[in-house]
Amino acid sequence: MVFYLRGDLGAGKTTLVRALIQALGYTRRVKSPTYTLLEQYEAGGLHLRHFDLYRFRDEEEWEATGFRDEFDGRNVCLVEWPEKAHGLIPQADVEIMFEILPSGRNIMLRANTKTGRECLNSLQS
Repeated sequence: MVFYLRGDLGAGKTTLVRALIQALGYTRRVKSPTYTLLEQYEAGGLHLRHFDLYRFRDEEEWEATGFRDEFDGRNVCLVEWPEKAHGLIPQADVEIMFEILPSGRNIMLRANTKTGRECLNSLQS
C-alpha cells in the first residue's frame, strides 16, 4: 500500500508515522528520514518504508537511490511530501491530509483505490 501524508512543516506527519510504527510493535528508535529521505522498518509482520521527500531534488536522484524498487507491492510506503516526486511514485491508496488549527490539528483521510477503501472501511469496523 502507498500512503501520502500531506501538510505543512510541523503538521504532525512524522509524528503519526512514528506512532504507527511503534503501535505495530517496533521497539527501537523511529528516526525521521528528513536527511536520508528513506528509513526502513519491519514491524507487525509488515515491511514499512518511510519517505520524507522534503529535500528531494530530481528524477536522477530518484533513479540513483533505487527508490522505485521500494514500491514493489510488498512494502507499505508512507510518503511525506509526495508532490516532490510527482510522476515518479504510484498513486496513493490513502491520502492523509494534516491541517494546523489555532488549537490542535485536523486530519482528513481519503481513499483513492479499492485497497485504500478496504483499509479505511476496516478502521470503521
